[in-house]
Amino acid sequence: MSKKPEFERILIKLSGEALMGNQGFGIEPEMIHYVAAEIEKVYRLNVQISIVVGGGNIFRGIAGSSAGMDRTSADNMGMLATVINSLAICDALEKRDVQTRVQSAIRMDKIAEPFIRRKAIRHLEKGRVVIFAAGTGNPYFTTDTAAVLRAHETRAQILLKATQVDGVYDKDPVVHDDAVMFDELSYMKVIEKQLHVMDMTAISLAMEHDLPLQVFDLHKEDNIYKAVLGQDIGTRIYNK
Repeated sequence: MSKKPEFERILIKLSGEALMGNQGFGIEPEMIHYVAAEIEKVYRLNVQISIVVGGGNIFRGIAGSSAGMDRTSADNMGMLATVINSLAICDALEKRDVQTRVQSAIRMDKIAEPFIRRKAIRHLEKGRVVIFAAGTGNPYFTTDTAAVLRAHETRAQILLKATQVDGVYDKDPVVHDDAVMFDELSYMKVIEKQLHVMDMTAISLAMEHDLPLQVFDLHKEDNIYKAVLGQDIGTRIYNK
């Protein structure tokens, strides 16, 4: 198997729920160390890595809003949840001698750098993993949109969405036994079929800036590594 990466600079989008492991809430230490080990494999290929992580394992802004909480307050809480996850991933990576920096879209200078685009790119060029916390820093925008935005700002060549499923299906594979997984898709097809890959703001932004997206199962060992090597895993989405 070739060990020459197809991409020099990537952004990995992790779901907060993936960090729960077998728990129903929070961060499972075993899972966070598994994620760090998977990222380290790519880091050792001298690939420049940035990360955006969700906060759904701690608090989801939309869920808080639907329960009667003010949407802005709920989204602010969700952004703070992503900071907790980012610090946990940073700690796990640094225990593996992977130099890491956390940059937050909401200023909290005691625990993270403020997001500064040029500084983030400089960290990447110096071989440091950069974790972008607190989403976009604004309510009403998901961490999926933040991932696309940061990928474009740092000129990442691909966005790798490491998630709970092994790809994009034409319908829910949990409910429908005849669900079919796509090997590749165009962004227009995702919009036309209303496929639940990312929210439509994120999809539209990725399509506009011609950012390819790969969706795959985080829980299958070496999947991030294989994606960076250009192997056929999950679903590739791009402008056709």
